Amino acid sequence: MMIVMKEGATEEQVDHVVQRIEEVGCSAHLSQGDLLTVIGAIGDRDRVASLGLEGAPGVDHLVPILKPYKLASAQFRKGERSVVEVDGRRVGGDHFGLIAGPCTVEGREQTLDVARTVADAGATMLRGGAYKPRTSPYSFQGLGVEGLRLLAEAKEQTGLPIVTELMDARDIPDVIEVADVIQIGARSMQNYTLLSEAGRTGKAVLLKRGLSSTLDELLMASEYVLKEGNPNVLLCERGIRTFETAYRFTLDLLAVPALRELTHLPVIVDPSHAAGRRDWVMPMSLAAAAAGADGIIVEVHNEPEEAICDGPQALPTEVFADYAEQVRRVAEVAGKQVTAV
Repeated sequence: MMIVMKEGATEEQVDHVVQRIEEVGCSAHLSQGDLLTVIGAIGDRDRVASLGLEGAPGVDHLVPILKPYKLASAQFRKGERSVVEVDGRRVGGDHFGLIAGPCTVEGREQTLDVARTVADAGATMLRGGAYKPRTSPYSFQGLGVEGLRLLAEAKEQTGLPIVTELMDARDIPDVIEVADVIQIGARSMQNYTLLSEAGRTGKAVLLKRGLSSTLDELLMASEYVLKEGNPNVLLCERGIRTFETAYRFTLDLLAVPALRELTHLPVIVDPSHAAGRRDWVMPMSLAAAAAGADGIIVEVHNEPEEAICDGPQALPTEVFADYAEQVRRVAEVAGKQVTAV
């Protein structure tokens, strides 16, 4: 249930509604705009309905949220798009974000070289994996804490906020010391305990769609983060598994307009993992920007032929500036503001 407060409702009136909701064992989530405050009542619908909040002081009207994902639903924000802000850098609404960096942190020179390149080209944030989910247990699993230290150094030198993956709740203390955005990878999308723990950190969360997951399942996964009182969630389409074998995954660009209809959360696209080839990354990036995506997360490497993992899909540093400029042009045509800060 969504309780829409009247314009000018007092803090005491809002607090009273929140208290009534919590008294019946439900949770209240506030969304405060410039003019109106909306309170999401999460829990047993009948209990909320029995409170008789319609007509209570300061309450304008009640709106039932029919979707199973209450806080992620577009109804919760009444059509207003959410904007995730990280260190002054915005993604969502009219703001387009470009998140770029290596698939995995391999060493100091590689990490800093890539970080400086993407920063100079106007990237919004730096991505880089310290912990890597690999299909084979014998493949490189990441540098762990040492990788996080290198990401922290890259942030210190460039000022770029850090996006890095969390795979295990036991790593949260180390990850949140460095990460500005916690990435939950496709293989962890339905690890509900991990999602809840990530939500409790208060850090922004970038949630990738699972390899075989529906949009409803993606949105229900996001609800696990949102229910912890953390509104800063970015959804990411990164390609799904279909019957097609000509390319690595099928990049589902219809997910962009579909999700923009279903949810208020920002939607970004990862063209690197779907393509699996760097020569396909540019056209898929431009298509994503034209489709109305709120941003792109892309892999960049200073020596992709020598990369430990996913080298064939990584853009070389020498072409990144041109890539970024072309993506910006299309994003601006689609009505987005593209600024590094």
